[in-house]
Amino acid sequence: MHHLVRPGGRIVYDLYGESGQGTLVICVPGMFDHRASFRFIGTALAEAGHRVAAMDLRGHGDSDTTFETYTDRDAATDVIALAEELGGEDVVVVGNSLGAAAATLAAIDRPDLVAGIALLGPFLRPPATSVFQRLALRVLLLRPWGPRALTLFYDTLHAGRTPKGHREQKKRIFRMLRPADRYRAIVRTITSPRATVSSAEGLRARAVVVMGEKDPDWKDPESEAEWVSSVVDGSVVMVSECGHYAQSQRPDVVTPILKELLDEVCADAWSKADTTVGGAGGCPSQ
Repeated sequence: MHHLVRPGGRIVYDLYGESGQGTLVICVPGMFDHRASFRFIGTALAEAGHRVAAMDLRGHGDSDTTFETYTDRDAATDVIALAEELGGEDVVVVGNSLGAAAATLAAIDRPDLVAGIALLGPFLRPPATSVFQRLALRVLLLRPWGPRALTLFYDTLHAGRTPKGHREQKKRIFRMLRPADRYRAIVRTITSPRATVSSAEGLRARAVVVMGEKDPDWKDPESEAEWVSSVVDGSVVMVSECGHYAQSQRPDVVTPILKELLDEVCADAWSKADTTVGGAGGCPSQ
C-alpha cells in the first residue's frame, strides 16, 4: 500500500509490477468501490511488464476522509498527480463508472500526459432521475441501514458472472462503509455535483469504451456506450455475462482489450520518438 500526498489528505494506491519498464497504467474505481476491484487487471498487466497503480477515490478504501470536496473533477486531479508522482509518460488511465469520468477529464486536461483511456461502465453524464428516485436514494443512504444497503446494491450491480473472490470483496466494501467518517465521505461523493462530459475538445488520447451487456445502471447499455464513444471518439466493446464491473467480472475480456490499447499507445509513442536515443519512454524495447 502506497500513499500520494494531496492538498487535504492522502490517496492510497496499490502498485503492481513496481519494477516493470512498460507503460504506467492508472486504475480508478467508481463510487463506493475499492481499489481491489482491479486486482485481476493489475496482476495481468504487471505480468506483461507494465506498472499498474490502482488507486482509491477520496474517502474510499484506505484514502483519507479529510478532503473538502469529493467530485469526479477532484478525482481527475488526483489521477494527474499520481501519474506525475510515478514519473509516467504516455500514461493509460482505466476508469470504472465515476472513475471513467475522472479518466476522461484527466485526458482532456493533460493531453501531454495521458495517451490512452479505457472507460468501463462509464458515467460521463448523470443519469436522468425522478423526484421519487432522488428521495429513495436519500432514504437508502441514511444510517444505520445505509452501509448494508449500499453493500447489497453493490452486489446487484454484478449482474452476470460472479467474480472470483467476490465474497471477500463485499466484506471489504462493508468494512469500508461502516466507520462514520468514511461513510460521510462516501455519501458526499455520491451526492456531489457530477460533471457532464458531452464534449472532449482537446482530447488526444486513444479511447475504448467497455460496457457490460447486463449493466443495471442503464436502460440501454449499448446505446449509452455508443454515446460515450461519440464523445471520446473511441471504439466500443460490449461484454456478455457482465454488469457494471467488467474489470472484475470479465478480466478475461478486459485484459486483452487493455493490452491492445497499450500496444497502440506504445506504437504512437515510438512513431514520435527519436529511436536513435533509446526509443519512447515507458514502452518496451521494439
